[in-house]
Amino acid sequence: MTKTDQFYEVVFRLVKEAGAIVKDKINRPKDIMLKSCEVDLVTETDRQVEKLLIDGISAEFPDHKFIGEETTDTNVKVKLTDSPTWIIDPIDGTMNFVHGLPHTCISIALMINKITEIGIVYNPILEQLFTARRGQGAFLNGAPIRVSDTKELCEALLMIEVGTCRDPEKMKVVMENMHICAPRVHGTRSLGSAALNMCMVAMGGADANFEFGIHIWDIAAGDIIVREAGGVCIDPAGGVLDPLGRRVLCASTVELAQTIAKILMQYYPERD
Repeated sequence: MTKTDQFYEVVFRLVKEAGAIVKDKINRPKDIMLKSCEVDLVTETDRQVEKLLIDGISAEFPDHKFIGEETTDTNVKVKLTDSPTWIIDPIDGTMNFVHGLPHTCISIALMINKITEIGIVYNPILEQLFTARRGQGAFLNGAPIRVSDTKELCEALLMIEVGTCRDPEKMKVVMENMHICAPRVHGTRSLGSAALNMCMVAMGGADANFEFGIHIWDIAAGDIIVREAGGVCIDPAGGVLDPLGRRVLCASTVELAQTIAKILMQYYPERD
């Protein structure tokens, strides 16, 4: 058994434990707190899940580092080093979780030397367990998944989000991009979770997804799952994806990704 095998076994077990907590709490009364604005929420369950994951991994691998949504100071820049680092979003889709909408998930990825080795996105409400390891393919509940072969924009189902940031400049760009894309694509959808939106592309249920203003913990696991499913993840302007750039565009094919990048109005938030 390799070290990566050991890492995967430990985190797989912990994610299932964390999922049981999320599933139990989704329809119960919640302790809700605000973060950056009135729609950027955190609950006691977010913090409970993140602590479970960090404590469980640290007990097995004390030299590993962490970048977690709820433990990362919003006023401090994220430091991504070459050390084994777990990127954690304990509940991606917190707004959905608060309302009892079942599109919510745990998202966790492991990066070593800044290369993603493991990605897991788990929706315990609908029992959707997406997994990927570098060079080993992507899976949904243990069965292999593959992106679609869609290349034409007019045939594409596009995942698109407003997001939690209500900055007027960003909102203007988001609305303009909806205006640009909606008439050109087959349809648009929104699950309210960056990680699940990306997984929809990975499984071929959607063909592309883009978002501005997200963070590394929103996309790290989804990125490797999409790529291992045969898709592409790039910067929305068409260049290489910067995991700390707070911008992502993923698609089933390079052709579709580049077509979308050429028509989007761009927005550049401050990097993580």
